[in-house]
Amino acid sequence: MPTFYDTHAHLTYPDFASELPQLIERAKAAGISKIISIGTTVESSQQAIKLAEQYENVFAVVGWHPTDVMEAPDDVKTPLRELAKHPKVVAIGETGLDFYRLPSKNGGTSDDDLRYKKKQADVFQQQLELAAELGLNCVIHQRDVANDTSAFEAILEQMQPFASKVRGVFHCFAGTPEAMRRVVEMGSLVSFTGILTFKNGQNIRDTLAATPMDKFMLETDCPFLAPIPYRGKRNEPSYVKEISETAAQVKNCSLEELSAATCATAHAFFPKLK
Repeated sequence: MPTFYDTHAHLTYPDFASELPQLIERAKAAGISKIISIGTTVESSQQAIKLAEQYENVFAVVGWHPTDVMEAPDDVKTPLRELAKHPKVVAIGETGLDFYRLPSKNGGTSDDDLRYKKKQADVFQQQLELAAELGLNCVIHQRDVANDTSAFEAILEQMQPFASKVRGVFHCFAGTPEAMRRVVEMGSLVSFTGILTFKNGQNIRDTLAATPMDKFMLETDCPFLAPIPYRGKRNEPSYVKEISETAAQVKNCSLEELSAATCATAHAFFPKLK
């Protein structure tokens, strides 16, 4: 059976609390040999490390998510630095910019939006600096409102001074082939989720088709975005199997070729992924 990795899972979410051992076993049975659990705050990053210590095939990413920044301390770098020294912490993140969930959508003002965006940029900057300091790469969260690319443009601009030191993986990538090429030209990568399998996911399949074989990874983003035939249900790492089957069809390659390419890309991007 070809093996794959789930390079972006949220195993610390309460959705999985009652059955983590079974979930890990189901992933192994489906050929998903490594799982990377992503932190979104210092607390969830600490929890991800505990899971990595508990399960041999689980690794951790530590960071502060852009939609949680209003609860972030002024200095996120110091606590994350200590966590990132753990041997099973493979990257910094999930970090980036999210202009989709703005305060003005929930009764806030335009000034609230500006403060929110400024705090996101500051917390993102600290994590880019930390990644450069520690020789790690970043897991990037980017979300815009429909027909807008302002968060994407702002992320590229903020990452550019770090391009020689820090690579990013734009997780759950939903951009155009042109956007993908701009990411790749900067030395970074993209990653694809179960959206690849959706009936209305042709735009994502078109972008994957245009992406070089050594420039993308696969992920679930579980518990979200379960692939067909599980759409609408809770997602889990074993479902990378379904995502990989669709990806192989799109790339017109065998599962073995896809496994070799995506796993090699993951090891190159996450050097501590042993």
